[in-house]
Amino acid sequence: MKTRLNCPCGEHIRGTDENDLVEQTQAHLAANHPGHDYSRDEILFIAY
Repeated sequence: MKTRLNCPCGEHIRGTDENDLVEQTQAHLAANHPGHDYSRDEILFIAY
């Protein structure tokens, strides 16, 4: 299960599970990188 992701901006995102990680990553993108929308599969592809 992937629960971590490092955004290129330097933000380290950690979720309790994959669903939480996807939600947190999408919230980070919406707040900090408007227009950069990624699907669940794309987020999990770069997560670890």
